[in-house]
Amino acid sequence: MTVGPSWQLIVALVALVGLAVIASRLGRLGISKSSVISAVRATVQLAAVSLVLHYALQHLWAGAAFTLLMFVVGVITTARRTGVGRAWPWTAVAVASGALPVLAIIFVSGSAPFNAATLIPMAGIIIGNMMNGHTLAGRRLFPELRENTGTFEAALSLGLPRSEAIRMVTEHCVAEAVIPSVDSTRTVGLVTLPGAFVGVLLGGGSALQAGAAQLLVLIGILAGQAVTVVVAHRLVCAALLLPPDLKRTLHE
Repeated sequence: MTVGPSWQLIVALVALVGLAVIASRLGRLGISKSSVISAVRATVQLAAVSLVLHYALQHLWAGAAFTLLMFVVGVITTARRTGVGRAWPWTAVAVASGALPVLAIIFVSGSAPFNAATLIPMAGIIIGNMMNGHTLAGRRLFPELRENTGTFEAALSLGLPRSEAIRMVTEHCVAEAVIPSVDSTRTVGLVTLPGAFVGVLLGGGSALQAGAAQLLVLIGILAGQAVTVVVAHRLVCAALLLPPDLKRTLHE
């Protein structure tokens, strides 16, 4: 089974956008215009990316370059989303600390062939989920620090170093950043059929091949996000990965 450019695809896409617009108007969601714009933008972006990938998938160096581009975009996106500003290099460290070991294990072990056609989708999924893990961590840890400056200052007054004071405020909520990944792994096949599984099936692979690919991806995401979140938390405790306002507030 394959999905390709066709008039049937155009009809389906128009119908789906129409459904979103109708639902928005009936429910007074106010997203009719943005839904249409988003659909058009997605079409243009995916068309452009497809043209680039058509070349990149045939050459390993091009695949590696495209992977690096995905990493850069992911770091910029999560840095902006969490508001860390000039601390973005530490965001890159956190994301890379989760993504690189996972990809190394996948390809060095030989469980997946090391070529552009495998590197790009595997790296895209892993990097994207490391980005999500970092974003979830930042959006949970930073508000916690803002709301509990009194606890932080009390810890300092007791003689604790800044890193331990930050850890005292944040350690109870850091695990929340990996809960979605744990839940996805636990319920795979029972609640959802994730992207890698469906992608292999649509590409003509067997159900067993699809299951193996999805298992590799899911466990990789679980492991990588755990590393990314732990590293991000360590960097936050060291006051290296903080938004500008918290850098000013959390001083020793």
